[in-house]
Amino acid sequence: MARLVVDPAFVVGGLDRRLFGSFVEHMGRCVYTGIYEPGHPTADADGFRQDVLALVRELGVTAIRYPGGNFVSNYDWEDGVGPKDERPRRLDLAWRAIEPNQFGTDEFVAWSRKAGVQPIWAVNLGTRGIREAVDLLEYCNLPAGTSLGDRRVANGSPEPHDIRIWCLGNEMDGPWQIGHKTAEEYARLAEETANAMRRVDPGLELVACGSSNAGMPTFGDWERTVLERTYDLVDHISLHAYYEPRDGDQASFLAAAEEMDRMISAVIATADHVKALKRSDKELTLSFDEWNVWYQQNFPGELGLPIREVGPLIEDTYTVDDAVVVGSLLITLLRHADRVKIACLAQLVNVIGPIRTEPGGHAWRQTIFYPFALTARYAGPTVLRTAITGGPELDTAAFGRIPALWSTATYDENTGETAIFVVNRSETDKIDLEIPVTGHVARHLALYDEDRSAVNTADDPDRVQPRTVDATEVVDGVCRATLPPASWHLIQLSS
Repeated sequence: MARLVVDPAFVVGGLDRRLFGSFVEHMGRCVYTGIYEPGHPTADADGFRQDVLALVRELGVTAIRYPGGNFVSNYDWEDGVGPKDERPRRLDLAWRAIEPNQFGTDEFVAWSRKAGVQPIWAVNLGTRGIREAVDLLEYCNLPAGTSLGDRRVANGSPEPHDIRIWCLGNEMDGPWQIGHKTAEEYARLAEETANAMRRVDPGLELVACGSSNAGMPTFGDWERTVLERTYDLVDHISLHAYYEPRDGDQASFLAAAEEMDRMISAVIATADHVKALKRSDKELTLSFDEWNVWYQQNFPGELGLPIREVGPLIEDTYTVDDAVVVGSLLITLLRHADRVKIACLAQLVNVIGPIRTEPGGHAWRQTIFYPFALTARYAGPTVLRTAITGGPELDTAAFGRIPALWSTATYDENTGETAIFVVNRSETDKIDLEIPVTGHVARHLALYDEDRSAVNTADDPDRVQPRTVDATEVVDGVCRATLPPASWHLIQLSS
């Protein structure tokens, strides 16, 4: 019998709702026939798919990073504003696709308002730099009365867009990135760009580029070099990571949260090292602004793509196991809520997305939609520490011996509700769990299936859904639940 202890007195930190962010890039069908499809039966006057907007609201997304991603490092934002019939068709070097520029800055802001999400903007520090970043900021945030403010007004947006969060480039450590830079080169450019942007709008939140993944040979040293120059100018440093089974090792894949947890801890340690060197009172926080399950082994690489019109790209179809992993990664982000303040599931629609669409047809929820939506819906404002004793352990090739259960909890002081999120990472064994509590079980929702490879498709969009577990109850001050193998759970307790 495993025992989980949770107490409102043991607090990790306040939950920043921007942790439930996502990501829209001009890549594949994320934008075109994803969120934007004029002529679709559900499209509104702006060409935005209403069926997708409804699912985005249901998903509980709070913020969206845009327009990339690798795309941004060769993107001229000016191509995507003004009359649509005058916008140029350009070759996007990131994904070797012809970008029609029918959806750009003003369209995304309008879409964000309809979706009820906060926009997070990335600037091109690959092929462009300080001037472009300042011009885009002026266009977006200044009132009429300057050349670029007036240009926005003339383009149909009288009021400033007032975008508050800006990313200083994207994955600039990656040799695949257009305009790839060394840590020293990027650090100086980020410092100068941040300085200039703050002269336009001092109250911005700025995100410096961290490593593209923890496997980069410069991981750690990149963060140190960048932060030594930008620590006083930025608010967050970014992390990116994607997870997939390797060499058929499903046990390590189900434990991928261990890798995310270690990466977050390493970046925090590096940031705090720079803080100590600078003798600063400022605490830098983290933006985990790309994360998901992605089967990169199926992707031919950018140079393996022919130059073509925008079309399908990395549209992974997600299994039950994938959803359990996504749920465990969300648990990890919550466990670090004191330092992770922004996180973006990459991407939102079609491209490794929780939402899939058919051009001119239906939209549906992938399996990974559910743990994200339920965590966003039920997570309370305060994240609590959990302690598990007596639970089984697992041997994994990637991480050694680890606990089978991975958990976190949140608390809402106003309602007295506690939400416990827990994953059973064992492939073979169910686990009986007891939780000492007062009150009763408001709901127990679980995601699992005897067929762990089951997926949702256009023909069978509801094959995998959360299950209501009725047998979980509180008796004599103890909540007892049974967790099947490879399963994700939300147990909500009311006082």
